[in-house]
Amino acid sequence: MECMKKMGEITHHRIKTNGIWMHVAEKGEGPVVLLLHGFPEFWFSWRHQITYLTNHGYRVLVPDLRGYGDSDAPPSPSSYTVFQIVADLIGVLDHFNQQQVFVVGHDWGAHAAWHLGLFRPDRVKGIVALSVVFSARSPDISPIQSLTKSFGDSFYMTQFQESGRAERAFAKYDCLTLMKKFLLINHGDVLVAPPGMEIIDHMETPSLPPWITEDELQVYADKFQETGFTGGLNYYRAIDLNWELQAPWQGAKIRVPSKLIVGDKDIGYESWKKAYVHGNVMKELIPGVEVVIMEGHHFIQLEKHQEVSDHILSFLHKLA
Repeated sequence: MECMKKMGEITHHRIKTNGIWMHVAEKGEGPVVLLLHGFPEFWFSWRHQITYLTNHGYRVLVPDLRGYGDSDAPPSPSSYTVFQIVADLIGVLDHFNQQQVFVVGHDWGAHAAWHLGLFRPDRVKGIVALSVVFSARSPDISPIQSLTKSFGDSFYMTQFQESGRAERAFAKYDCLTLMKKFLLINHGDVLVAPPGMEIIDHMETPSLPPWITEDELQVYADKFQETGFTGGLNYYRAIDLNWELQAPWQGAKIRVPSKLIVGDKDIGYESWKKAYVHGNVMKELIPGVEVVIMEGHHFIQLEKHQEVSDHILSFLHKLA
């Protein structure tokens, strides 16, 4: 497709890491930036940043995280804890002989970036996280219990817990429509369906905005037509297991230089993210974190790709 050709020559690797095969796209020469995608995406979501960063003297490594794209997708949700995701990434760095890199993550990729910095700060020069904050772990109540208590049984993460439920609901739509529902999401409310309705049925199918083409959306649709969505959904199904396993890191801080970029119309921004990013808890958990709030929605690296790329580059230059 034309949108693939625009990125120029990209090398695609299939590497063994942490017991799985992982697909990694690579381009450029210079200091390494690891780009980590979220749900429902794959390496292609970083197409703008791949071109921009390599044009500015950086080398990018862009994996399909486990469960996505051309990487392996173990069937069990217990294979998707943040420990396994971080272990996969350490294996990627080792494969490419990189002792320390910059890490940029969006959505679940931001979650992975934060925890790579938490567990292995020796391997991370700096973190840029998009859309997802590093949040405090409650010692008393698991995240899904807490979210369900706050938002009810029709909250999207709660609906995603039951194996097969979301997959059955998604199956009513073609993959292109599903991609439009997710990637073009344009409201900042908490994602809660009316009682008795599946979240995917509640989500609108927005018209095409100027920052993405039908061809680009089709690239995502074709990939998810191949892979299905279970791998990506298993990240949500491992949330409470993550919480249990991370008890030893209760109150632990991110000591790596960090920047957080959030859209002011992101999912949940008004209801809780706004207060959190401007409050003291996050500043205590990530001392010195730089926070950027920009106009935009959840998939900010696509919608505002030039601004986001500029912010990433300025942060990398500051740490050089």
